[in-house]
Amino acid sequence: MNSLEGLRADSSQFTLRGEPFRILGGSIHYFRVPRPYWKDRLLKMKACGLNTLTTYVPWNLHEPERGTFNFQDQAYISLAAETGFWVILRPGPYICAEWDLGGLPSWLLQDKDIQLRTTYPGFVNAVNLYFDKLVSVVQPLMFENGGPIIALQLENEYGSYAKDDEYMPFLKNCLQSKGVNELLLTSDNWEGLRYRSMEGVLKTINLQRLSFGAIQHLACMQPQKPLMVMEYWSGWFDVWGEHHHVFNAEDMLGVVSEILERGVSINLYMFHGGTNFGFMNGAMDLGTYKPQVTSYDYDAPLSEAGDCTIKYEILRDLFSRYNSKPLPEVPSPQERKAYEPVYTQLYLSLWDAQCRSERPINMENIPVNNNNGQSYGYTLYETTISSGGALNSGNNIRDRALVFLDREYVGCLDYKTHEVILPDAKRKRTLAVLVENCGRVNYGKALDNQRKGIVGDIVLNHTPLRGFTTFCLDLKPSFIKRYSVPVPGFFQARLVLDEPVLIYVYPQNWGKGVVFVNGQNLGRYWFIGPQHFLYLPGPWLRSGENQIIIFEEEKVDGKIMFSENPEYGKTIDVYKLPFCSLL
Repeated sequence: MNSLEGLRADSSQFTLRGEPFRILGGSIHYFRVPRPYWKDRLLKMKACGLNTLTTYVPWNLHEPERGTFNFQDQAYISLAAETGFWVILRPGPYICAEWDLGGLPSWLLQDKDIQLRTTYPGFVNAVNLYFDKLVSVVQPLMFENGGPIIALQLENEYGSYAKDDEYMPFLKNCLQSKGVNELLLTSDNWEGLRYRSMEGVLKTINLQRLSFGAIQHLACMQPQKPLMVMEYWSGWFDVWGEHHHVFNAEDMLGVVSEILERGVSINLYMFHGGTNFGFMNGAMDLGTYKPQVTSYDYDAPLSEAGDCTIKYEILRDLFSRYNSKPLPEVPSPQERKAYEPVYTQLYLSLWDAQCRSERPINMENIPVNNNNGQSYGYTLYETTISSGGALNSGNNIRDRALVFLDREYVGCLDYKTHEVILPDAKRKRTLAVLVENCGRVNYGKALDNQRKGIVGDIVLNHTPLRGFTTFCLDLKPSFIKRYSVPVPGFFQARLVLDEPVLIYVYPQNWGKGVVFVNGQNLGRYWFIGPQHFLYLPGPWLRSGENQIIIFEEEKVDGKIMFSENPEYGKTIDVYKLPFCSLL
């Protein structure tokens, strides 16, 4: 046995330290789980019988402004090692992950000619600088240096995008030239497997059903190589205005059992989904733009709040048969309770919160945040008009806008509705358009076109409007703290607790907006569902007084409810959907 030899894919089985090794993996994203809960989630995964943790690394969190790096989460990898896990790192640069712009930073879109996920020089240069920093951070955590990282995944499902044949070889050479010597992988769905192979890079497959002979297809493409399902989809994600997706536990068990019986390695995506806190949800656009909800529960074995579900119990029984030692005890459930409702007390009008720029430019090019533009939130555009008539946005509102005349709501513009009729009046009036970035597309061919705000002309009676003033409402913590009190407007309430525990916030009878608790952005809510709650982790609460701020766009109830459990609208079983609808 060579104890210095890392993960190898030189035969029909993986080997690690020179011995046969089966990857029994699960995905938990550190950026979707509050840091105080990392250990709890990893211990629960260990108690389920898994031996490998997989996680993406979202570039947009670690380089939020060009050249400004923030790496404080490498402790997650060290904690995984302490818990007894090997780690497969998925550093991108594109990760998909139902995450805003697939993890790419929005400042890349300042270049009007940008071609994301290609060897376009502006993209290549940015990737090189980012990977310089990232590799220096994770290098000590590689297997060859005594760490837990045994493999890295190049990009994500590039075979389904495949704009540039030189791009994937560039990424391979980029990582290896910076000193990465661990096994490199790719992952693709069945369709994407057709994309070119690279010497020394192992292909893996993503799936939920054993359809079309997918695993056999992979085996034929890579004779005498180990087989792995890099993403076994244990559930599915939700989008606003559609059903909540579930995946029957027994159906899942049947597929996982067969994968294991075939001797194939597996990674459960997701083992624990967590939450798209803040404005980090992505969106789908396969012809129709559909933003994803705040919860990333995913109908996974561990729920959004970290509870063990029926899926967890049956998988634990299954994986116990593939472990030579008894599994650890499952950590106790976390305490929760339903607090009494609280009422809003203070109010700040939207119109009092201003950050100016001269022209109505798209969000990413507003001269804020050290000229890195505005990444998330809302942008308010104001101008003066002297007539009524047809206000038409074409397809230049990204993604949803409320229209006001002298601060009175007159209509909504979005991908489906391009026109609002403004009433006539014989005087000058202020037209305001409040545009929400609902989340950048994270999958598909539309990545290069994800600029937000007003991205072209809006016209009144066929004449383009001019003379706008632009207000940046990014709702970052620094924005909220500018006000001693944080319809549209900001509403404040106090929640006084003896002992904080995790709860769910229910903005019942409110319309659409965002909730902040003690400066933490819990994410978006919207009455159209399917999500009707926001998960509030216990560590974000404190004994004594807690501050709740709601930015509400449309409809105010004045009362904020709480519950011990989440509540969804109508559900649909993803196993009964056409296969193509999952891609």
